[in-house]
Amino acid sequence: MSVTVQNLSKIYGAQKAVDDISFQAHSGEVLGFLGPNGAGKTTTMKVITCFIPPASGQVSVCGFDVEKQPIEVRRQIGYLPEHNPLYKDMYVREYLAFAARLHKVSRAGRRIAEMIDMTGLGPEQHKQIGALSKGYRQRVGLAQAMLHDPAVLILDEPTSGLDPNQLADIRGLIKQLGKEKTVIFSTHIMQEVKAICDRVLIINKGRIVANDTIGQLQQRISSESAVTVEFLGKVAVDALKKVPEVKNVQALGDNRYQLTADSRVDLRPALFDFAVEKGVKLLEMNKEVYDIDEVFHRLTR
Repeated sequence: MSVTVQNLSKIYGAQKAVDDISFQAHSGEVLGFLGPNGAGKTTTMKVITCFIPPASGQVSVCGFDVEKQPIEVRRQIGYLPEHNPLYKDMYVREYLAFAARLHKVSRAGRRIAEMIDMTGLGPEQHKQIGALSKGYRQRVGLAQAMLHDPAVLILDEPTSGLDPNQLADIRGLIKQLGKEKTVIFSTHIMQEVKAICDRVLIINKGRIVANDTIGQLQQRISSESAVTVEFLGKVAVDALKKVPEVKNVQALGDNRYQLTADSRVDLRPALFDFAVEKGVKLLEMNKEVYDIDEVFHRLTR
């Protein structure tokens, strides 16, 4: 496993910011790390990146312990914190060259050019960082995080301040990076979770309340499954109620109906068979699921 967290706790005074959490992040996946403000996300990331020590528990990155081998851990990690710390009086290329020297990057000029191209910094590469928009500053931070080609990327709110076009570019880049690296990705934008993440970990009040795929989490919080169906022509509600496993049928108008069943049941195959048996044409059929926003609200309220 690229990142392994075992029984991690972090205490500030009388407050337990992180309370005995355990999880793993695998190579070749984007792990969405979600939670309300103050839930413990940033604290966990700072422990993984060796910025702060744990109070108890063990954390390893690519087999290196964060307390015993912090230099080796830092070599494996690219980190973009929530508040992107940049030297605003430096020029973009100058700053990336400085970061390359710190990481002892070989062929630094070529690697800097690759990062500028990858993050779309080309038009701004000769400007001072202080003259850049917030979106381009985020791109500089992302380029710096990837400069030494780390095995693990930890990104805390990486798309903050980006316009819609920049969002699409950076989301695509993160998704591509997730195919070959381990990416731990924190955000409050649920659309990004759906677009980017392979798996979701939700933390609330310092404890993990969910660790699964989005689809599994959606099923977990729902006691019923629902299917909305539309036929070409009217169908009797009583006939639909006789479809196996159907608990309830509601007419929605215009030959549209909503059918519900237990959460473990997918009604679509039975409805397809029903349409064939009755000789009616099926125009549309959609299985309704809870949106990731609703999943998040239910697990963190």
